[in-house]
Amino acid sequence: MDRFRNPSYPARAAFDDPRNVIDHFKYWRHDAIRAALDTRRNPFVVVLENFAHDFNISTAIRNANAFLAREVWIVGRRRYDRRGAMGTHRYQHVHHAPEPGELLTRLRGEGMRIVAVDNIEGARSLVGYEWHRDTVMVFGQESIGVSPESLALADDAVYIPQYGSTRSINVGSASAIAMFGYASAVLDPPAPWDGVGQPADQ
Repeated sequence: MDRFRNPSYPARAAFDDPRNVIDHFKYWRHDAIRAALDTRRNPFVVVLENFAHDFNISTAIRNANAFLAREVWIVGRRRYDRRGAMGTHRYQHVHHAPEPGELLTRLRGEGMRIVAVDNIEGARSLVGYEWHRDTVMVFGQESIGVSPESLALADDAVYIPQYGSTRSINVGSASAIAMFGYASAVLDPPAPWDGVGQPADQ
């Protein structure tokens, strides 16, 4: 039965250019890919608290690329293990801030709504949550959650309903679920990249 086909497997381009990019961007320079993505960025911002070298940072950056976040901010420690990002940090605007207060205050001043993603008392279920297009998603440090300073500045807190015995989902997985919830609520389906031409000097 031939209901499902993967015409690109094995694709020659995957061997010649092993980067984790869609076929349309194979052989493009990193800066050219980022410039093309900049024409379609979505209006949400991701803030990742990194006070103890959280290994989930790179996964969350990869997820931010998948949903094409406007920018990503790492708060706390600047360094993180980039291997889990699979190169996607090169295509995102990743910035650093030592503490969350000034950053979140500035983003709110731009008209952004601050949403902390954590399963804490008083948080609202992600299911049915009414996202605003201009949203900042704040993800806390693995095992300790969103910092008190960020919670004090948040307009809302949302949690991901769970059915099993674990207390929480790791930050990398939670970021993917939250970004999908946002995208499915406020964004149009992703447009194909056909017609977005490769720069002439490529």
